[in-house]
Amino acid sequence: MPHTLAEKILLAHSDVADLAPGDIVMVRCDLVMANDVSGPVAFRMMEKMGASTVFDPTKIVMAADHFAPAKDARSADLQRQLKEWSDRHGVTYYGQGRGGIEHTVLVEDGWIVPGTVIAGGDSHTCTYGALGAFGSGLGSTDIAACLVFGSFWQTVPATIEVTFTGAKRPFVTGKDLILAVIDAIGVGGGTNTVLEFVGPGAAALTIDERLAVANMAVEAGAETGLFPADEVTAAYLAGRTDRPWQPERSDPDASFARRVRIDLDGVPPLIALPHSPGNVVPVAEAAGRKIDQVYIGNCANGTMTDLRQAASILAGNRVHPDVRAIIVPASQKVYREALAEGLIDQFVAAGAIVSTPTCGACFGGHMGVLAAGERAVATTNRNFKGRMGSADAEVYLANAYVAAAAAVAGEIIDPSAVAEGVPA
Repeated sequence: MPHTLAEKILLAHSDVADLAPGDIVMVRCDLVMANDVSGPVAFRMMEKMGASTVFDPTKIVMAADHFAPAKDARSADLQRQLKEWSDRHGVTYYGQGRGGIEHTVLVEDGWIVPGTVIAGGDSHTCTYGALGAFGSGLGSTDIAACLVFGSFWQTVPATIEVTFTGAKRPFVTGKDLILAVIDAIGVGGGTNTVLEFVGPGAAALTIDERLAVANMAVEAGAETGLFPADEVTAAYLAGRTDRPWQPERSDPDASFARRVRIDLDGVPPLIALPHSPGNVVPVAEAAGRKIDQVYIGNCANGTMTDLRQAASILAGNRVHPDVRAIIVPASQKVYREALAEGLIDQFVAAGAIVSTPTCGACFGGHMGVLAAGERAVATTNRNFKGRMGSADAEVYLANAYVAAAAAVAGEIIDPSAVAEGVPA
């Protein structure tokens, strides 16, 4: 029976002879991940289960990234619990100053390879699909079961094939491509499916760009988003990991729930208006709206690619006096690389705030939350009411070029208007 890439991965991690969309199977985990929000809840569930040991400490990672550094006594206690549990069970722990945002760090450090299954206590575990891995975001009860047994129940999802053709236009990034996909299929258009990204346009994307695309698959309602592993994947993983993997693709005659085609030549810089990632328009249509804050960072858009894009706009410019510009490298490695390239000094000289790696303001935690009536342009992945602070604030989702241009202009603006002579 022909299978899609997602079906092949799930079949290889289950004990059934065959499977099809809609089947419920027990899936073995190659890795289980949780953070300072989801982890302590899972630990309490383990206690209720009467469980005192984990299935395999070498396949478990904990990361303190959501309230990092701790904003109050409660968040400090959550991080204490995370570290103490990690030390007690001998699992890998990424503490503050020693890692960064979970999804970036696990990719950087070679934990993620194609064809694997990752159970993550975070909804953006789908990010790992950039490397051809099946990342499933689970609640803390399921994570507790994964910690103990190393497996979880999974309904086999159907697959939507998303084909990218053509080439990206200037100032267009992976963020714009996934916004174009969400615009095409709708916020709920991927419910109970996997988005598989293929075509010459997909093959031309870097890993950083693929991370941005896969990260927001869940914003379309999808279980995860997958890029078949290729030469780009192999080059990225070379020297990062010795974990074995084999490239895999969907069978030519596999059955897809739907096929979507996105011509990259026709995708301009996009922006998602409040209060939905699906409220997508060209940046030009939102131009002129005054802003109070710019936030460049998060689990897919705080990479060196994003920081370089922001720097290309900020070079020789200053942040508008009415704007707070907050830039958050997604990991310590990104932070140090940005330091070495002189980007951090450039950001500070332009009047921006540079933060330690953190999820922080992305989910309204701290270090950049919005007051009532404020408006922000952010490279994050969600802009629901109250997502970054007050329910009376507005969040606009866009790429790093657009965000940096808004920081300079004090309003939403096409980046080409600010970056004359800047290579896109």
